[in-house]
Amino acid sequence: MRSRLLAVLAIAAPLLVPMGASAQPGDVGGSIVAGPGGATLGYASKVTVEPQGTPLTFYNLDELAHTVTAVDRGPDGRPLFNGNALPESTSTIAGVDKLRAGSYTFFCSFHPNMSGTLIVQGGSGGVGPTAPKFEQPLRIPPTLTGSRITLTAQQADVPILAHRPPTTMLTYSGSWPGPTIRRPVGQRTTVTVVNKLPDAFGSLSLHLHGDHHSSADDGRPDADLVAPGAQRAYDFPLTDGGKPERAAFSFYHDHRMDLTGRNNWYGLQGMFITDDPAEKKLRLPEGRYDLPLLVADRSFDDASQLTDPFPKASDPNTVTSPVNGPYAPPGDATVGTHTLVNGVFQPYQVVATHRYRLRLLNASGFSSYDFQLSDGRPMVQVGNGSGLLTKPVSRTDVLLGPAERADVIVDFGHDLGKRVVLQSVARVDGRPAGIGTPTTPVMQFRVTSRVSDSTAVPAALMPLPPLAIPATPTQTWAFGLAPDAGRKGTAWTINGKPYDDMRVDATVELGSVQRWLLINTSPLTHFIHLHEEAWRTVTRNGQPPPAWEAGYQDTWRLDPGDTVEVAARITDHLGPFLIHCHMLDHEDHGMMATFAVVKPGSLLPAPTHHQDLSGLPLSVIASAAVCRREETL
Repeated sequence: MRSRLLAVLAIAAPLLVPMGASAQPGDVGGSIVAGPGGATLGYASKVTVEPQGTPLTFYNLDELAHTVTAVDRGPDGRPLFNGNALPESTSTIAGVDKLRAGSYTFFCSFHPNMSGTLIVQGGSGGVGPTAPKFEQPLRIPPTLTGSRITLTAQQADVPILAHRPPTTMLTYSGSWPGPTIRRPVGQRTTVTVVNKLPDAFGSLSLHLHGDHHSSADDGRPDADLVAPGAQRAYDFPLTDGGKPERAAFSFYHDHRMDLTGRNNWYGLQGMFITDDPAEKKLRLPEGRYDLPLLVADRSFDDASQLTDPFPKASDPNTVTSPVNGPYAPPGDATVGTHTLVNGVFQPYQVVATHRYRLRLLNASGFSSYDFQLSDGRPMVQVGNGSGLLTKPVSRTDVLLGPAERADVIVDFGHDLGKRVVLQSVARVDGRPAGIGTPTTPVMQFRVTSRVSDSTAVPAALMPLPPLAIPATPTQTWAFGLAPDAGRKGTAWTINGKPYDDMRVDATVELGSVQRWLLINTSPLTHFIHLHEEAWRTVTRNGQPPPAWEAGYQDTWRLDPGDTVEVAARITDHLGPFLIHCHMLDHEDHGMMATFAVVKPGSLLPAPTHHQDLSGLPLSVIASAAVCRREETL
């Protein structure tokens, strides 16, 4: 197959227009080519000419699947043309034969750093781009503030697309996103999950992403699950080291083993905000001027229902079948054609002449976004998901991968009567081989009223407490790709091994200060999430971190070849915790590992196997550790 496609490429090459060239009368096109290494090098055909009314063939010579997806959209909100080709295969791109004459930018939705231009030549008629309409108001999820909260996992119909039937989702208490939980720091909160989903969806877990709590309440993917028809209470003290945690913008979501991507895609997500009364003196926007925004992508069929891109398990309470074939790592990427905000496609929000605090959360399973305002005005970042920065940072774009959050201030004080669009643009920093971002409108702000504004953006925000960070890394975590004999294919790995729930990959002592080195040895970007602690960034690629990474954090972007060092004091909680990529396909396909917090003096050689740490008393684990240490002396 590969030799035949290479021969086709040799024939097609003279038909492709070189980069920067313009179409000439009489040019014949009809093909787009992705060559070997396309995810890094881009399309072999940067500009392609297509006679109007003819089909377009996509030749994919790469070892990864790619798409040809239009940036412009039609009246139904879908890309004007969209199609994919499996590795070393060809396909016809649907929709191209209906286009009117003009120039169209396209990209690969799996690898948005790949882009090109299609020039359609011809006469009048045909379908062209439709400007975004922003027809639906932004949905504000219900807010729950009590110390005892119940979230019921249930199917519900959720309105998402304008003038279309609602979409059946898996929800928490009937909404997507689920209710926003808002609590004071230091105030114990109990969240009870009731699983009323059909039995076919199996057991669930709940992970409060970015919070500090016990292992038993961490929503582990393979233990302490909520079976169909059952319920489970999760305890969140909202303290760290006996003191209230920092105020943070977190989120909660299902974390079921091998099904995290599926369950999040179908809607098991919600936001969780903690507030610190001490921050009121900073005079940041609050109340109706504080907007949490969950951004996520999804794809829909003609009946407005979610497409189902996930493999099926023969038993809903077991993991999915081994992933191999064209969508095995590194070709696994679940992306959507529609970018949604709080579960609404292209919404608008009516605002006043006031500063607004926009809490941006990328809750997509795979896609990244480089957020920018349509008029180029700066956004002042005051925090990320793990709390306020030490000082504000003015930014014209904010790049967020899956699970990353940014807390930004936007001032509409002089914009009465204006409309400003929050959009995603092609990744501004242009990192070679780094994950790309789609170009798409996200939501619109309509400035309709004049109000007074007493808020401010102070020069200093929240200092970091002192921490005696070790001079060298205490643990190294390498994120890579390797053959997986068990799955008879490939798997994402950490330190050379895919996830095994029966293995502890590292042990750390309670009370110790850890300095961990994160290294991406793979050909694709990862977003690495650490459980259990509030971590701070020490270095990025050997240099001090950028200002927006200078506070606490729980998720880091690692482009190919990147290194990041992070540090934290390990406090309060013993037991197993996770480190994993938050690109959920990567997590579900092996890029996850376990570290166990043990009593001082109880370090285990790593790696070691165990009989489900979550079910063993820590005294037993510690005793086993001591025995193993003595046996090695």
